[in-house]
Amino acid sequence: MLAPAEESPAGGGDGDGGFVLLQALQSSSARKGCDPFAQTQRSKLQHRRARINQQINKEMRMRAGAENLFRATSNHKVKETVALELSYVNSNLQLLKEELEELNSCMDVYQNDSESISVPMIPLGLKETKELDLLAPLKDLISEHYGEDGTLFEKEIKEFMELRQAMRTPSRNEAGLELLMEYYNQLYFLDNRFFPPSKNLGVFFHWYDSLTGVPSHQRALAFEKGSVLFNIGALHTQIGARQDRASLPGVNRAIDAFQKAAGAFNYLKENFSNAPSLDMSASSLNMLVRLMIAQVQECVFEKVTLLRAQSDFLTQLQLAHEAARVEDVYSLVHQTMTQAHVKDYVPFSWTTMVHVKSEHFKALSHYFAAIALCDCPAASDAELPEHEKAFIQFHVTMPDGPSLRILLQDPEERRKLGKAHLKKAIMKHEEAMRIHSLCKILRKMDILQEVLSFAHKRSLSKYSEIDHEEDFFETGDAPDIHPKTHQKPEIKSPNFSQVKVTDLFHRLGPLSVFSAKNKWYPVRRVHLVRGENGFGFTLRGDSPVLIAGVIPGGCAAEAGLKEGDYIISVNGKDCKWSKHAEVVQLLKSTGEEGVEIGVITLQGSEGQKVADKKAAVMSSGGGLLKNNKENSRKSLMNSKSASTLLVWNKKSKRSKNSTYSVPFTAVGDNEAMY
Repeated sequence: MLAPAEESPAGGGDGDGGFVLLQALQSSSARKGCDPFAQTQRSKLQHRRARINQQINKEMRMRAGAENLFRATSNHKVKETVALELSYVNSNLQLLKEELEELNSCMDVYQNDSESISVPMIPLGLKETKELDLLAPLKDLISEHYGEDGTLFEKEIKEFMELRQAMRTPSRNEAGLELLMEYYNQLYFLDNRFFPPSKNLGVFFHWYDSLTGVPSHQRALAFEKGSVLFNIGALHTQIGARQDRASLPGVNRAIDAFQKAAGAFNYLKENFSNAPSLDMSASSLNMLVRLMIAQVQECVFEKVTLLRAQSDFLTQLQLAHEAARVEDVYSLVHQTMTQAHVKDYVPFSWTTMVHVKSEHFKALSHYFAAIALCDCPAASDAELPEHEKAFIQFHVTMPDGPSLRILLQDPEERRKLGKAHLKKAIMKHEEAMRIHSLCKILRKMDILQEVLSFAHKRSLSKYSEIDHEEDFFETGDAPDIHPKTHQKPEIKSPNFSQVKVTDLFHRLGPLSVFSAKNKWYPVRRVHLVRGENGFGFTLRGDSPVLIAGVIPGGCAAEAGLKEGDYIISVNGKDCKWSKHAEVVQLLKSTGEEGVEIGVITLQGSEGQKVADKKAAVMSSGGGLLKNNKENSRKSLMNSKSASTLLVWNKKSKRSKNSTYSVPFTAVGDNEAMY
């Protein structure tokens, strides 16, 4: 499998050595992935992950075969041999999964190369997939269902397959996201063109679990859609993790990326069900959404530290509130990760990292509370009302001791409470360092060790500074700080209209009629000669034009035309996409020799349903459908249409007002007799 190279947020290399994009990616097209031979740290990581995925797949096939033999045989010696082989296979599987877990814990590969010290974020690796050959299945279906020569559509099929191949190696920037989104949007057309409700295409979509490497496969296109959407979310996490959060633009980009990752995972959770792989189960996606929200909240804290450079009393209180809020959301993530359905699936390094961050930010909240009390001057009479208002909502429970007014104006009382907060901060710093030391993978992350050590030494230094030898009072237990934030994280759902796509198979005809769900009788070629009263039929609509009525005894009726027929050609000219006026002009331009038109009739009662719906729309005004993008030759995806894709069981959620819910095109012209 191919592994993606990468680009920096600004489009340049990030110092990892040759982050190469194919030249076509530098053009306006987003249909090219990264150079699979660019030996970057992340590409090597993806290569190793792909190799382990293949080995896990092989071992699981061996285990399945051995288990079948064990159940089938009655020979005692054979059972013993198979049982021994099973123990070897299970042992190998465990070692491979541990190796993959260590790869998934390589968070430092995805971090930025800035010299500034930032707490590492947790990114996700992309789901891997196998190559897929759709040439023969799609050609067969085009011949069988559409009655067209499948070989004439080889170019379109290969273009789609190239797009799928490219999306396996997206660059780690906006171009990579657009590539995934373009492929995802094309799946809407593929679904409607080639996946009828009662029949599957006969191909399997293979994807590997992002964290365990366990392979899954399904015939349902919904599995492909869900996996691509998962990778959109995962790519957002990688983009967020690599931002330089020591600068305001960098931290804003990180916030945006993690919010979009949360939106992708949340959308997946709400619109898909019965996922075949654990990484897309409801419990795992719920955990990922909460993890992304926590990382957004951490970035918000870092943003506040950048914006609030001053060290006044109210600023320090705000920093304490923000740190307490980060601790609060990471505690929730840790609880989620230790639940029964998630505990054995999530890498231990992730659970430990989240726990460490929870303790670390709790310590920071107490540290900033101590700074506000000990380093900031006592409130003046003018400042007192504002300080009282802020401090009365500061603690979860009010601290023991003197009244609030005395506390804020008496330096000694402020020092005592500040000392209590520092004592708690030091305890929490030490707890974070203890938990960190329990994980072998985290111990290798020098930057995390540096952050924890620096914060701990800073608190110890401040405690030594305010501790007096003559202090004979026992330092009390400081109450916790109330979690509060000035910027709540936002779950940003994917914007499917962001990337406009054209239906690659638009030559098959308007999707409203020529789709997998519709069936029609073979094309009929009818020769018409204009009579005294014209051809004897009524036309309505565009792309394709509908025969809305046939006059009894007229030329059209004698030739066998029926109400509900669609005109798809006039004198050999393809008219599937032709407008009403264009077809009328072709008919009017015929001479005495007459005209040959090709028509199709939808099977069952569908043709009559279409005609009835057209009449209903005409009677109520066709304004809604005048700008129907689906039935223009350059069809564009809109967000409403794309959102209908995300149903695991393929049930339609289309709105009655959606242009895609009406199986025919807009009619701007009035019905007319010809």
